[in-house]
Amino acid sequence: MSSETGFDTELYKRFPTTEPRPEGELEQLEEVWCGPRKPWEWITAINNNYVGVYYVGAAMLFFVLAGVLALLMRTQLALPMTGFLAQETYNQIFTMHGTVMMFLFAVPAVEALGVLLLPQMLGARDLPFPRLSAYAFWAYLVGGLAFFCSLFFGLAPNGGWFMYPPLTGMTYSPGINADFWLLGIGFIEISAIAGAIEIIVGVLKTRAPGMSLDKLPIFAWAMLIFACMIVIAFPSVILSTLLLEMERALGWPFFDAAKGGDPMLWQHLFWFFGHPEVYIIFLPAAGAMSTLIPAVAQTKLVGYRLVVLAMLATGFISFGVWAHHMFTTGMPQISINYFSAASMAVSVPAGVQVFAWIATLAAGRMRFNTPGLFAVGGLVIFVMGGLTGVMVAMVPFDWQAHDSYFIVAHLHYVLIGGMVFPLFAAIYYWLPMSSARPLSERWGRWIFWLMFVGHNVTFLPMHLTGLMGMPRRVYTYLPNRGWDLPNMISTIGSFLFGLAVLLWVVDMIRNFRPFGAREAGNVFNGPGLEWLAAGRYSLRSTPVIRSLYPLWDQKDLERDVVAGRYFMPGAPRGERETIVTSPVNAEPQYVLRIPRPSSWYVWAAVFTAGFFLILTVQAYLIAVVSGLLAIYCIWEWAWRLDRPNANATVDVGGGVRLPTYVSGPSSHGWWAMVITLIVGGMVAAMACFSYVFLWSRRPDLWQAPPDLASLPLTLGLLAVAGLGGWAGQGALKLDRPRSPMIAAGLMLVAAVAAGGAWAAEAWAWWDSGLRPDASSQGATVFALLAWQGLFVGICLLMGPFALLRWLFGHLSPERPATFELIALFLAFTALQGGITTLLVRLFPGVMS
Repeated sequence: MSSETGFDTELYKRFPTTEPRPEGELEQLEEVWCGPRKPWEWITAINNNYVGVYYVGAAMLFFVLAGVLALLMRTQLALPMTGFLAQETYNQIFTMHGTVMMFLFAVPAVEALGVLLLPQMLGARDLPFPRLSAYAFWAYLVGGLAFFCSLFFGLAPNGGWFMYPPLTGMTYSPGINADFWLLGIGFIEISAIAGAIEIIVGVLKTRAPGMSLDKLPIFAWAMLIFACMIVIAFPSVILSTLLLEMERALGWPFFDAAKGGDPMLWQHLFWFFGHPEVYIIFLPAAGAMSTLIPAVAQTKLVGYRLVVLAMLATGFISFGVWAHHMFTTGMPQISINYFSAASMAVSVPAGVQVFAWIATLAAGRMRFNTPGLFAVGGLVIFVMGGLTGVMVAMVPFDWQAHDSYFIVAHLHYVLIGGMVFPLFAAIYYWLPMSSARPLSERWGRWIFWLMFVGHNVTFLPMHLTGLMGMPRRVYTYLPNRGWDLPNMISTIGSFLFGLAVLLWVVDMIRNFRPFGAREAGNVFNGPGLEWLAAGRYSLRSTPVIRSLYPLWDQKDLERDVVAGRYFMPGAPRGERETIVTSPVNAEPQYVLRIPRPSSWYVWAAVFTAGFFLILTVQAYLIAVVSGLLAIYCIWEWAWRLDRPNANATVDVGGGVRLPTYVSGPSSHGWWAMVITLIVGGMVAAMACFSYVFLWSRRPDLWQAPPDLASLPLTLGLLAVAGLGGWAGQGALKLDRPRSPMIAAGLMLVAAVAAGGAWAAEAWAWWDSGLRPDASSQGATVFALLAWQGLFVGICLLMGPFALLRWLFGHLSPERPATFELIALFLAFTALQGGITTLLVRLFPGVMS
């Protein structure tokens, strides 16, 4: 029987095999996937078993740090007119609490959970780009710690985690506090996007054979949707932070109303990211709930397909509700009506998941262990937050409750119930997979009840204080307004919550024992493949999946996997390897060599973080040096990529042989490049939106574009760049003696053409008299040129890179994947340049 990839699915019937495994095979596998043996190797490790644990630990560290800041804020607000914190200190702590929770804890925590769990859950040896995961983690950790430490030097941002201009412009925030936020958050989001690319490709391309999409674990579905939402949403906040930093550093007026800018642009860009982010962090937590609740109830999830559709609907609808936060800003009535309806509609798919969880618990036999308690507690709290969410979606009520403590209560009920409680449930449920000992059940019950009671005691009274008129974001308040008692109760509740977290930290110290010779194992009788994980190589052999709940439905699966009777029972080439499968039906396509650890991605992460952070203190020369070092490390990283024999095949068990090299859409690298280009395209699209939005505000400030006579030169050079890239990779495939040389030359010419097109367009605008600091038109035009210039600069690195690969003999028609990716990048750069050039040249003049 043929399939989407030509793989004969009848071969699945050979598994489990019956022939004995070669002697010494298991020992070789363990040696190939050995853990760190020297102190430095603990830093350069790339196994998801190590990086995932590091990642989760770092996210929980930031959770604790942000919680300490919350306790300081609650102490200040316990009584009226308290002098515990000065106003400036409170503003910095308030800003850092929200920023750390949203940017350094919430998204990284669920991303870390995915890095840790997905390979084992999908039956893979590791994710396809483990060095990218390690790079994302180290950039996040180094940058996040440096960002948090700004608090100790009085340099922390103080404009709120939302950083609304004009408050955060140079006029009202003249120091470098805001710059720490803008540059720090910018590269942390880059780290998140790198992790999202890894997750998307990993879920789509490294599943166990037979694990078609209808058998994909619900957590993997959630992580796939989560990562796709990051790719769409996070470019918006990257753009907004870049625009505000350019306004502060260079005087380009994106948000300065005096020169045609508009502070409302920030709100549109920020909340296009900010409101979907609530669902970005909710969906993986919901996926974890949908995975562990069947284990808690010891029955299959009710409505699996409906839950998947609900998650897809949540991800889609969430992008239509960003102005839910902007009802009081004077938007047109039709916009208010649309966003109000969308804000209520998004609760429907969330409700589907809630009812599926309730039905599963009712259909099974609920076990009140610690994961079960946190799951049910999170369900109760999230439903309460969802009810108030529907309330604030009603515009007349939102006008009254906006910017009051009612909103603070709603936000925390949704985020803590929808993410924090499920995360703790996930930690208690999956920790035995990574630790020799599970956490204490007795302590876990105390921790749950303290956390549950503490949360409600803290935030339930805030609904009342908000309805009584207490505004949010204030550092103190006057007595005799009826706010004193509710605030004192909230402060007491916050310390109960803090006590619960402290007990959890102590229990982790007492019981968490990672990286040992054994793990505690499947103590909750879960049905997923992750409970078959053994050692650093994940599964002993990769099984053929015939069920959504393989451990419950496939008899003797564990015995046969451990005996090596399925795919990839060893290390056939003496390397770290995993099977790459097709996106829909998970049919084997080829064997991917997983790279060994090195230090280049660690140094690349350190220098990337250093570049952004040093820019903050305006040490531009040192920042440039750090940036160049980061580029050099990334160059070395790319140069040392695997160069396998394109014609080789390898036996993956049962007599099945798979190639070790592919190119084109079957390649995991092709998928990663396409996703990266989607990120770049989203930034460009949001920049184009900014251009049109600012024109609609002050069309009188728009001047005529340069003479259209220069336009054909720019478009012609862009066409040469795009077509030259494709011609280069096409020439390589001709397999003639001079094909590699011609291909490398064409790539270099295409890169130079892209640079020429950019220079011609920049000069045309400069010669027309437009200046970036003169008006919002100049600012947006040159911002688009700057973004295109970034891509052109990468093209100018790729051209010599292609030439050097030919000179060093690393280029052949049998291995065209590198050139295919460069051609993709060149084509995208040309297309992006053409679209943005036509927009600013023809709109509004010719099109209006």
